[in-house]
Amino acid sequence: MISVQEPRRPAVGTTFEQMLERVRYEGAYPTRAQAEESVRAVLAALGRQLDGDERVELAARLPYEAAVTIASEIPATERLTGWGFVKDLASRTGGTAATTRWDTGTVLRVVAQLAGEDLLSRVLARLPSGYALLFGRAELTQAA
Repeated sequence: MISVQEPRRPAVGTTFEQMLERVRYEGAYPTRAQAEESVRAVLAALGRQLDGDERVELAARLPYEAAVTIASEIPATERLTGWGFVKDLASRTGGTAATTRWDTGTVLRVVAQLAGEDLLSRVLARLPSGYALLFGRAELTQAA
C-alpha cells in the first residue's frame, strides 16, 4: 500500500482563494470556477511528475487545497518533457494543446511565485527539459 503524507498547512501566506484570483486575473479566465478547474488539473499533473523533497517542500509553500492536489497524486514512472506534460494534460482534460499550454503556463507561473527562486531552481533540476518555460523562466541549455 502506498502512503500519501498529507501536506502541512502553511502558517502564513497566500490563501487558495487568493491563488485562484491571481490565476483568474493572469489567465484572463471569465470565472473563478474556470480558474479553479485549471489550477486543480495542472497541479494534479505536476504531482504526477514531481517526487522527492522538492515535491514535499513545494506542497508546503502552497495553500492547503493546492498542496493536497499535488500530494494526492502518485508520481508517474515515466517522466514527461514539458511538451509531453502539456500533451498528456490536454488528453486528460479534453482541451486543445494551445489552451492547455495557456492553462499550464498561467498556473505554473503563479506556483513559481509562491515557491520562490531557490525552490523553483531545484524543482526544475528534477524535471526533464521544457518545464522552465512553463514556469515563466527562460530555458537555458549548454552549448555542445
